[in-house]
Parts: sequence; C-alpha cells; structure tokens
Amino acid sequence: MQSANTLLKKLVRSSVLPFAAQHGMKKHFFPLIRTLSLSLHLKQDNSCNPSEKLDLDAWKKVMKSGLQETVRETVSEYKEDSTLAGAYELLEMWRLAGRLVPENISEEQLKNFMECPSKSAKKKYLKFLYLKELNKKNDRRKMEEKRERRLEAQEPTPKPAESRKSSFVCLWASCMDKAYNWRVAQSMIFGQPLVFDMSYEKDMSFREVTNAVKQMVLSEGINRRSVDPFHIHFCNLKDGSLYQKEFIKHYREAWDKLLITVTDQCYTEVFPKDKLIYLTADSPKVMKTFDHDKIYIVGSMVDKSIKTGVSLARAKRLGLETAALPLDKYLLWNTGAKNLTLDQMMHILLTLKDTGDWKKALEFVPKRKSCGFVSKPVHELKKSLNLLNTLKLGKRQGEVGRQFAKNYSKKLTQK
Repeated sequence: MQSANTLLKKLVRSSVLPFAAQHGMKKHFFPLIRTLSLSLHLKQDNSCNPSEKLDLDAWKKVMKSGLQETVRETVSEYKEDSTLAGAYELLEMWRLAGRLVPENISEEQLKNFMECPSKSAKKKYLKFLYLKELNKKNDRRKMEEKRERRLEAQEPTPKPAESRKSSFVCLWASCMDKAYNWRVAQSMIFGQPLVFDMSYEKDMSFREVTNAVKQMVLSEGINRRSVDPFHIHFCNLKDGSLYQKEFIKHYREAWDKLLITVTDQCYTEVFPKDKLIYLTADSPKVMKTFDHDKIYIVGSMVDKSIKTGVSLARAKRLGLETAALPLDKYLLWNTGAKNLTLDQMMHILLTLKDTGDWKKALEFVPKRKSCGFVSKPVHELKKSLNLLNTLKLGKRQGEVGRQFAKNYSKKLTQK
C-alpha cells in the first residue's frame, strides 16, 4: 500500500504540478494531493477494521440521553417558554461537546444569549460568562483559604476581654441604629421636607440612572445619621421605572421599610407652590441664606455630558422659584462644572440647616474644583490676582531682557 501511495504522489507531481505552475494555480492543487492520500488511507483502514467505524447516529443518541438525564429538571422550569427550554438544551449540548459554557446561567442571561445576532457572538457571550464564573470560584476559594489560615493562626480560646468588646460593639451598633430610626421617624412628622425629583429618567442613560440611584442611597444614609434629618420625599417615582428597579437592587427587602415618602405624584400636587424652591446650578438667582420654612427640590439627575438648563426649564414650566448655591461668591473656582453630586448637596443642605455657616457647608465641595473659601467677593480677588500676574509678567520680562543683554555683551567681547 505504501508503494501505491508513493507512486500516486510521483504521478501527481510529474503531471499535475507542472501544468499548475504554468497557469499560476499551484497552491490550489496541494489539497488535492492530501485528499487523495487520505482517501487511500481511509479505504485501507475501513477495509481492515469495519467494526471500528464511527456511528454518528449512535453518538447523537448517547449525547441526547445524557442531556435528558442532566437537564430534565431545568427544562421543566421553562415549559411555559419553549424557546428558553430549547436554548438551555443547546447550551447543555455545547457543554457536553467540550465548549466553554457556564455551569449556572440565569433566565436573564439566557434571554441575552438568545438575543445575540450570530453564532460567534453567542460563543463570545458564553465564554464571557464562563470566565466570570471561573473568577468568582477562584475568589471564593482564595477567601476560604485565607479564612482557614486566619483560624489556624488564632488562639483556640478567645480572650474574655475580646468577646466583651465585640458584644459591646454589636450592642452599640444596634442602639445607634434604633436612635437613627427614631430621629428619622420624628422628622417624618415634624421635620422639614426635602424633595428629590425623579422625572429625569428619559434624559439619562442606564449608567447615569444607576449612578444617580447610588448617590441617592448615600444621601439617604447621610440624612439618617444627621442630628436633625430632613423628611425625604421621592416624587414622580413611577412603578416599574428604572429608578425603582435600581432602588430595589440596593435596598432589597428594606425598600418597603424605609422611613421616607415615595409617591408617583408631582411635588406641585403635594405641596403649595409658594413654598417650593428648585435648586439648580443654572438659576440666575443666588441663594443667600437657608430658609427653614421653604421646601427645597433637588433634581435626581447625573449628566455626564453636562446638559445645561434641563432642570431650570422644568422649574420654569411649573412656575416655581429657583435658586443656585453661591459658589462664585464664596469659592475661587478652579476647574470643572458647578454641578455637584446628590450626596454633596445633602451634606451642604444639612450643614446649612444646622449651622447656617456657608464656610462649613461649602467644605463638602471637592477640593479639586476650587482654591478654597474666600471672605471677599470673588470678582475683587480676581482683579487683584490679574494685577499681580501682570506685575509679575512685567518684572520677568525686564529680567529676561537684562539677562539677554548681558549674555550678548559677553559674546561680543569674546569675538
């Protein structure tokens, strides 16, 4: 048989390859040689061992039987939706075939898998989920190893002083938690309202909405730990909105137990218009003092692209009074926009409510945005700074001129 193969190769090289080389098609005939030689080997193997043929139908039956045993329970959960059941069976087939498929996949991830436009996109998405699951397993394993090493390093019997200290910390935390809840409960009856406007979901992307919800969660915690908290109102919060879904992700079961007022009504329907003041950086009116009889509104918006005038236009459309923080009056602004985060606004408003001191309140403005608090009006300081800069520049120009004349005279003497 080997002599037949060598004879076939010689015939192909002597007859086919010179013709292909003349017509520029030599590279297209190399697969022909390989297929001819392989076909001869396969014929020889099949003739010698007919019992070792690969039965594809039997292999499919074995794969399907193993698949039915492993995913019978999971597929039964998706009986109502046949497409999900079919997608899950496909994933199990791919897993048995040795492809990178995660062990556990949620219904949402399964739907995202079905929405992939092509087979390569589906493979990439499954590989991403597989690597993500693998990283979680590795992190969990490392945490368990650290915990085991820490337990081995610790003494077998803890000291009584340490146990008393830990129990005291737990008791202190529970007592402070009750005290905070009591203060917030009192603020819901006697406290000053503070409104968060939730009507900006259409003006933001998904990422911006999640950032806004995170900032409001921080604001709620800051208000809860303050001495005299606000009575927080979440207005224009619709059921099933993206705001509500993100809040439920953060708070989970505690969402229904929060000591705040949540309503889908507009604040103009809840409070009288003459008491409402909309805080926006675009307002031409500057806030001078904190008014304890007014109800301040903060727009729950995070705009990465700096959409100017959105909150001001909404306040004008509703016929409300507006105000802006006196950042230009008390701060020598350095860089960046004058839009602050929601948790920074909460810090500033709580400090103004407790002390009325703008210097203490504006300490929560990021240091990178300003050069610090000033007592004089900023426009006067800017004039003096410009004068100093011009004087310095004039002195420097004179120094540079004298130095140039001195060096030039040295060169002339050397010549």
